[in-house]
Amino acid sequence: MSILIENPKVSPEDYLAGEELSEYKHEYEDGQIIAMVGASRNHNTIQINLTGALFNHLRPPCRVYSSDMKVRYRNTFYYPDLSVGCEEEQHDQYMEHPLLVVEVFSPSSEKRDRSIKLLTYQKIAGLQEILLLSQDKMLAECYRRQGDGWTLERYEGPETVELQSVGVTIGMERIYDGVEFKD
Repeated sequence: MSILIENPKVSPEDYLAGEELSEYKHEYEDGQIIAMVGASRNHNTIQINLTGALFNHLRPPCRVYSSDMKVRYRNTFYYPDLSVGCEEEQHDQYMEHPLLVVEVFSPSSEKRDRSIKLLTYQKIAGLQEILLLSQDKMLAECYRRQGDGWTLERYEGPETVELQSVGVTIGMERIYDGVEFKD
């Protein structure tokens, strides 16, 4: 979840310098700084399960990154919950060439994750897949680049998710292992 902080526009350079000193994470959209807030137990469990599965599968030059690695598109910096990159990046603070990004959404972050963030991610030239995962039910939506457009594949319940960009298939039970859903 994130909260927009109403401030005068900040340059990308000032944002990056401030992020290095800040105790808290902030996203950045065209001069606006957006404070990030903590994640739930379910959110963290899903993120760690998928990170572990991808880490065990990927080999150099590909790497899996946690939610502490920013992804940049022009004047926008987001902290996806997980990202995979296989190209050498020029910056230590962020990546510009992710192959896969993952967002775990909650009721409070779903609107933003499905709108402005999804549309921004889809503009990143080399990005092949965007995986959105619900923290409240066993639901995955994989947006996959097909030529000049994007297709959507939805997974619900005990299905197997195919992440073509990284050559991984993983069961939803593995992604959601240890997650406690409220009835």
